[in-house]
Amino acid sequence: MYKAFLIKYAEIAIKGKNRYLFEDALVHNISYQLKNVDGTFHVRKENGRIYVETEGEYDYDETVTALQRVFGIVGICPVILVEDEGFDKLAEEVIRHVDETYPDKNFTFKVNARRARKNYPMNSMEINAAIGEKLLEAFPEMKVDVHHPQVLVNIEIRPMINIYSIELPGPGGMPLGTAGKAMLLLSGGIDSPVAGYMISKRGVTIDATYFHAPPYTSERAKQKVVDLAKKVARYSGPINLHVVNFTDIQLAIYEKCPHDELTIIMRRYMMKIAEHFAYENKCLGLITGESIGQVASQTMQSLAATNEVCTMPVYRPLIALDKQDIVEIAEKIDTYETSIQPFEDCCTIFVAKHPVTKPNLKYIKKSEENLNDCIEELMKKAIETVETIHVDAE
Repeated sequence: MYKAFLIKYAEIAIKGKNRYLFEDALVHNISYQLKNVDGTFHVRKENGRIYVETEGEYDYDETVTALQRVFGIVGICPVILVEDEGFDKLAEEVIRHVDETYPDKNFTFKVNARRARKNYPMNSMEINAAIGEKLLEAFPEMKVDVHHPQVLVNIEIRPMINIYSIELPGPGGMPLGTAGKAMLLLSGGIDSPVAGYMISKRGVTIDATYFHAPPYTSERAKQKVVDLAKKVARYSGPINLHVVNFTDIQLAIYEKCPHDELTIIMRRYMMKIAEHFAYENKCLGLITGESIGQVASQTMQSLAATNEVCTMPVYRPLIALDKQDIVEIAEKIDTYETSIQPFEDCCTIFVAKHPVTKPNLKYIKKSEENLNDCIEELMKKAIETVETIHVDAE
């Protein structure tokens, strides 16, 4: 059982004088993810490396799964940390590591030594050759392949010598909390949870707004969205989910506006309300799961008409992705099966048979004048009666 993990990052390394801020955020996020894992963990940083050290018994698989949800990590290496007690002791530890990690020794290998501590008496090439020789003596069935080895035995000469040969992939991205906050328009569909995940991957924390339309949408539809928020929260951290009763606004639009413009006008008011909560929660933008041309409300003209009501930026991380690309990400983050449950959200209840695909903003605004006698009061009521649910990871 490994007693430590070496955590590798990528983009953080080029952050110059601000690098320590990103490292500190990554250390904090790792500690947060591991708090629900059985075991005692200590997270520390040292000379461009971050280590997770364990104390006592712990669940290896659960620990790796938790680390693979921490944005900013590109590699997770189960590592052996040994004191510098001379070359013979180092060779003994490397042989033990290989013996315990690989029961079947019939593979090719390469030793890759890095001497971060320059006072070590052997240079990297000398360590590579000497350790390689010791491994061949111990395990004659192994063979050296310096170009395409099946196993890369890494040795890093640091204050404690690092020995590892496994590197598990992390999710990449930037540490949460290093890029501000944004408001996700979260529906029960496939796209918006993926959009929230992708924005979080760039270091953005998120809150969410969901538009509920009782009795046309059921409590089960609402619970489905809460379940999706829980799955996204495994990566994004806790989410404040604002559940807005949108029924009266939708009925007013349905009664007073042309039916082919229903979806565009409805989305414009959704954006206005979501933006209200975004400002209230000190967000720097809105997030949607829209992709160009996927449906009538996501043509370039429709997106422009929707955007026009917003004063803050609208981020659309899925904008150029095909549906299959989005589905693959949804399956990877385990939101897909929840998203396809047959509980309709308010976007699908009041949909026109033949929605306009190239809305003219002048006509849209003219149609919205039909709502002047009621819309302000309806929006005020929707905002005042919002239900806010604090959602943590499931």
